[in-house]
Amino acid sequence: MSKQKVCAFIATRIMGWKLVGKPIPVPKCIILGAPHTSIWDFVISFLFYNGIGGHAKVIVKQDFFKWPLKKLLLWAGAVPVDRGKGASFVKHMIDAVKKEDHFHLAIAPEGTRKATKKWKAGFHTLSTALDIPVYYGYFDWGRKEIGVAEQVLITDDVEADMKRIKQWYIDKGVTGKHPERFDPY
Repeated sequence: MSKQKVCAFIATRIMGWKLVGKPIPVPKCIILGAPHTSIWDFVISFLFYNGIGGHAKVIVKQDFFKWPLKKLLLWAGAVPVDRGKGASFVKHMIDAVKKEDHFHLAIAPEGTRKATKKWKAGFHTLSTALDIPVYYGYFDWGRKEIGVAEQVLITDDVEADMKRIKQWYIDKGVTGKHPERFDPY
């Protein structure tokens, strides 16, 4: 059985999720993932995107890249990040994306699994610097639905874009695995 079929089977039949959407039809893009309230978001996102026939890289805190998880995370497309080095991380990611022909990068704009009002704008910087599109992605633990949706309009006004992006998630009515940790207001 193919990786796609195995991932789709686990996500839908075993875990009971509904998979919504298709892989993003461009070679390079950023997929936002919210609400990010649990480490399980990584697992279900991996199963989802592979289950619909895509392959995305995902940013994971460098602390997790130790035995026995390191090889598994790298196999799953995880990119280690030192969260204390914002500017150098962005430069590192720009260089990494430029080297590849296909690079779908899944990013949690909250930057943490804890409740936070200040979302990280690194995806905005990457999108602008690389001239690649950003798409909405979501995991709704309340409805057990995960998907990718339309393209995000990215402008020169980062603050207005962040407000609009947060509002999209509010309007979507998504619920995190730990709802008290999702605070887009």
